[in-house]
Amino acid sequence: MNFYDNISLRPFNTFGIEAKARTLIECYSTFDIAQSLEYLRGKEFCILGGGSNVLFEGDYDGIVLRPRLAGITLLHETSDYVDLRVGAGVQWDTFVEYAVQRGYGGVENLSGVPGTVGAAPVQNIGAYGVEAGSCISRVEALQISTGKNLQLSREQCHFGYRDSVFKHELKRDAVITYVSFRLAKHPVVNTSYGPVREALLKVGDSSVSNVRHVILSIRESKLPAPDELGNAGSFFKNPEVSASKHASLLEQYPTLPAFSLPGGNFKVPAAWLIEQCGWKGKSMGMAGVHENQPLVLVNRGGASACDILALAYSIIRDVKAKFGIELRMEVNIVRS
Repeated sequence: MNFYDNISLRPFNTFGIEAKARTLIECYSTFDIAQSLEYLRGKEFCILGGGSNVLFEGDYDGIVLRPRLAGITLLHETSDYVDLRVGAGVQWDTFVEYAVQRGYGGVENLSGVPGTVGAAPVQNIGAYGVEAGSCISRVEALQISTGKNLQLSREQCHFGYRDSVFKHELKRDAVITYVSFRLAKHPVVNTSYGPVREALLKVGDSSVSNVRHVILSIRESKLPAPDELGNAGSFFKNPEVSASKHASLLEQYPTLPAFSLPGGNFKVPAAWLIEQCGWKGKSMGMAGVHENQPLVLVNRGGASACDILALAYSIIRDVKAKFGIELRMEVNIVRS
């Protein structure tokens, strides 16, 4: 376990926003985390993984806990699947690469997603038609209030769209230590996302390796690398609207893209809404909207959290005024 006082958080958030934490604790084992719980109880704290889905509003007058547990372990194997247990501190794409290299299927569509494995269940990360929750079999965590070891099944995690139990009942009360995945040894790849399907048709082979290669290429062409242009990936969630609202919007905007959901509602791409409001590629000071992907807000160099939030609120205001839809932030705003 390592302790740091009055430390800059700029290296620990992909926005590259300058902020300081009163204390940062790095934990490399469940024993480290168990010991650190004594420091957390009754104090202001936050849990930080890869910092790829977070925006520090300013200096953090509290404790930042970084789980750094490593390792990928084979728990069980049959002729059809493998169960892998992965440390919370493992980089997500390192795990995906590990699985793909062995021909295991289930997470290849999530190639290139930044962050750590421990953060994946919290957000139920998703991309290109796949969510992490679909192949997570168990999440291990330490409960902060009781110190107990938690073993949560997939069902107990209550996975939803960018949602889980860790954002509700267990919010600020669980430190994820390990995540177990069940991956297929004879995978059927998900090609529901059009550009992925088209690229694979050109390649002529829909192996998990080719899916990963195609998705990494798509991400590189559309999304900025955080080390080159500070960002936290998709800043907004794709909003869900009722069937009547969808019909009303189609009358005004016949080219509106939307995806039907179970229950009759529709999901509307936030990127399209933002672009229609004229924000694609625009900036406010040193905070901007990416030229290729309007969902991504970027730090063009020296932007503050206030700059990023001012831009975000302006976008939310304009989308609400034009479409009657209120965008919700996907990025977590951390305040002291």
